[in-house]
Amino acid sequence: MADAVAARRSRITPEREAELYTAVLDLLREVGYDALTMDAVAARTRSSKATLYRQWGGKPELVAKAIRHDKPGGTADVDTGSLRGDLHALTAREDDCAMQQNAALMRGLFMAVHGNPDLLQAFKELLIEPEMAEFQLVVQRAVDRGEIEAGRPALDYIVHMLVGAFATRTLIDEQPPTRAFLTSYIDAVVLPALGVPTTD
Repeated sequence: MADAVAARRSRITPEREAELYTAVLDLLREVGYDALTMDAVAARTRSSKATLYRQWGGKPELVAKAIRHDKPGGTADVDTGSLRGDLHALTAREDDCAMQQNAALMRGLFMAVHGNPDLLQAFKELLIEPEMAEFQLVVQRAVDRGEIEAGRPALDYIVHMLVGAFATRTLIDEQPPTRAFLTSYIDAVVLPALGVPTTD
């Protein structure tokens, strides 16, 4: 049965899948999660709703996978030889314009998550947990290199610090997150909390 489902889901080409994900993200930015419908996605992408449901199961999975697909590269693939270099490299993968667009999109989705258990579950399974697992590899390499003490308390809060800086930049400073802001935050807050030098 699982093989049959996988076969049905593999009929869309990677190029077509990318096109569908782009359309979903465009619609999300235009109308928000609650107003986004599978009918609208079908119309925008010239697809049938049956195809969308067969491939993704529903709106929560489609949205979570679209966001995951839009993220550049794999976090675990970044290995500059130092944690500071890795964190700066991860920050540099998006330009300021893309970062600003994504920040606005994520703010809207965070609000939608609170009232939608299915979206929260899809986010956890398809976006948050895979990214956390990849990020832990980056951190573990730093521990293995001896840059961070294994029992350092701040280890459990690296992602919280980074996401917090990204999410609250607009709220507190009334400015969008930028590469310059995030790299300075990494050097001023994250690395000192971990006991890591702020110069390579």
